[in-house]
Amino acid sequence: MSSSKIPLEVESLLGKKTLIVGEVGSGKTLLTARIVEELALRNYASEITVIDMAPPKIGKIGGLLKEYLSEEALKAIRYLKPEKIYAPRTTGKTPEEILSKAKANAEALKPLLKEYSKNPTKILVINDLTIYLHQGPLEDIVECINKAETFIANAYYGEKLADDKGTEISTREKQLLEELIKFMDKIIVL
Repeated sequence: MSSSKIPLEVESLLGKKTLIVGEVGSGKTLLTARIVEELALRNYASEITVIDMAPPKIGKIGGLLKEYLSEEALKAIRYLKPEKIYAPRTTGKTPEEILSKAKANAEALKPLLKEYSKNPTKILVINDLTIYLHQGPLEDIVECINKAETFIANAYYGEKLADDKGTEISTREKQLLEELIKFMDKIIVL
C-alpha cells in the first residue's frame, strides 16, 4: 500500500510509541514526513524534534526527511542531522569498509541522541532508525523513547539490503529492531 493513500489520523499517534517499517522504497520516509507536516499544521511544531539518521538518497533508496518537508515545517521544528551519514551496505565494498562506515554513523549520531536526552521535546521523530542499530547500542534509542511523550520512527525491515558481506550488521539490525518493537504501541507495516 502506498503511504500517500494511508489516511492520516495523527491525533491517534499522540501519546503513543509508533514504528513504521517496510522494505526499501515502500514509502516510510514519505509517510513520516506527512505525519510531521500534519502535526506542524496542528500547532505541535514547537514540540517536535526530528533526528534524521538517513544517508543521502541513492537512486530510489532512502533520503533525508527534510527533502520531503515544507520549508515552513522545517523551520518550525527542531531538526537534528549529523554532517555525514553513510549507507554502509550499498556503498561499502569490503566487510571492513561496511563496518567502518556503520561505526562512523553510530559515532556521528550518538551526540544527537544525547542532545535529545538532555533537552527532550514532547514529540520525537526518527528517520531511518536502523542506521544507528548497525553499530549503536539499543539503550541509547530506548532512553530517547522513554523521554518522549510521543515517539514516531521509521525503520528498514526487509530483505533487499540483506547482503552485508558477512559483517552481520543486517542480522544485528533485525534483532535489535525486533527488540525495539516490544516498546511500541503501534506498528505500521508498509
